[in-house]
Amino acid sequence: MTRIWAALAACLWVSTASAQEFKPDPVDEAAAKREGKVTWYTSTPVAAGQYIANEFEKRTGIKVEMLRTGGQNVIRRFQQEADAGRIAVDVITMSDMSAANAMTKRGLFVPFKPQGFDKVLTDAKDPNGHFIAQRLTLVGMLVRTDKVAAADHPKTWADLTQPKYKGKLVMADPSFTAIQLVVVATLSKNLGWQFYEGLRKNDTLIVQGHEQIFDMVKRGERLVAAEASDPRIYTGGVMPANIINIIPTSGAIQVPSPTAVIKNSPNPNAAKLFAQFNLLPEIQHKFTEEGHHSPRVDVRPPPGLPPLDQVKLYPIDYDAIETNTRQLKAKFAEIFQ
Repeated sequence: MTRIWAALAACLWVSTASAQEFKPDPVDEAAAKREGKVTWYTSTPVAAGQYIANEFEKRTGIKVEMLRTGGQNVIRRFQQEADAGRIAVDVITMSDMSAANAMTKRGLFVPFKPQGFDKVLTDAKDPNGHFIAQRLTLVGMLVRTDKVAAADHPKTWADLTQPKYKGKLVMADPSFTAIQLVVVATLSKNLGWQFYEGLRKNDTLIVQGHEQIFDMVKRGERLVAAEASDPRIYTGGVMPANIINIIPTSGAIQVPSPTAVIKNSPNPNAAKLFAQFNLLPEIQHKFTEEGHHSPRVDVRPPPGLPPLDQVKLYPIDYDAIETNTRQLKAKFAEIFQ
């Protein structure tokens, strides 16, 4: 009798497991190839974006028309087209989860759960598949090790307001890059606007985006990035010999970069195929080689960086960012004008 109950329990477990097994949404690859192209608005770093576009075209024969600019510009352009009722883009990748949530509420995205959806971190995707993080950016600080003594390396965000960093700091503009918008929202909430007033007193240079931050530090025009992504993103995966990436002990900031398929886009099947392609393990490994964490739990972290569950991270209030985006940008501009 015990064996019979054990067998029945095993059958029930198998049946339950099968019922819960994830089934990706179908993609009509033949229809995608007939469409022949996909238009992609993206804030993906230039080299990685071009690699993805080239690989996708090579493997599928589908041409990728890529518009690459800062995350806020990507969002602004798409929203202007959507408001005018002239959708010209098939897939969008940005770095602002609050904007992705807002556009989901407006019904601008197609719910789509591609292969690998079940492997993505819960906080890096919409539960219904309206968007999925293409990559995760762990934001910290960069320092020129040949020009700043080890004893003077900042350890926390608040350290950057010390007078010894005056004239040495560079930082991005939240009106251009969505990653910096998330950083400003998070740090102003946790440290207060006096943190940014302290950076202003230290003559922090404001540039548009994170690649410009890296260039400024690489050339030695500024010696410390007051916020930055991993430098390998801009060097093809090679860590510069005289630059280190510091993860603040007070808390780092993890910024997902959502990818979404646009509703009523010109090439809906190619759009799904391309969105799914971004999530493939080999594409995700490309991101980790260049300093990004993957949203997939089955992809290893970047070389030299800890897994995210070993990093102290600030919580991010995306609803507050969505509500206060205009005010956050205005306050930052007021301080640094």
